[in-house]
Amino acid sequence: MPAHHRGAPPGGPQKVWHESVVHIGKGPEGFDVTPSGKEIWAANAHDSSISIIDIATRKVVATLSVPWKMANRLKFTPDGSKALISDLGGPLVVMDVASRKEIKRIDVARGAAGILMEPGGRRAFVACSPENKVMVVDLATLQVTGTIATGNEPDGMAWVSK
Repeated sequence: MPAHHRGAPPGGPQKVWHESVVHIGKGPEGFDVTPSGKEIWAANAHDSSISIIDIATRKVVATLSVPWKMANRLKFTPDGSKALISDLGGPLVVMDVASRKEIKRIDVARGAAGILMEPGGRRAFVACSPENKVMVVDLATLQVTGTIATGNEPDGMAWVSK
């Protein structure tokens, strides 16, 4: 197989991929890699938990119990201090990464789906699918500071800069 079919650009160096199976909670849905690149946090929708995986050892190092209706996405703030978890039927859950403790639940009406962090780390944009809008969350105060009207059931979002 040509090198470019293994993850390398045509004519570029070969890239070898290794995969590992790590058993975590039930119904893993949202996940993210910490900005330090040391851990993966996975929100397990069906057993109300977060599995924390050490990337170097490829092992679960902690399982946090976090009650929710149906976890959907998990995203870290750019500075790695907080993790935000959307709940399809409930509030936005905010976790302190260092202490691994829940610090706040932010009311997002009937639930949230996609989460997008502003690259500068000042705000998060949270897709509130049942409300047909995106809520803007100030990451310093953990308050909703605005809303953006959207089409039906917003979810995935991306940041585009010129």
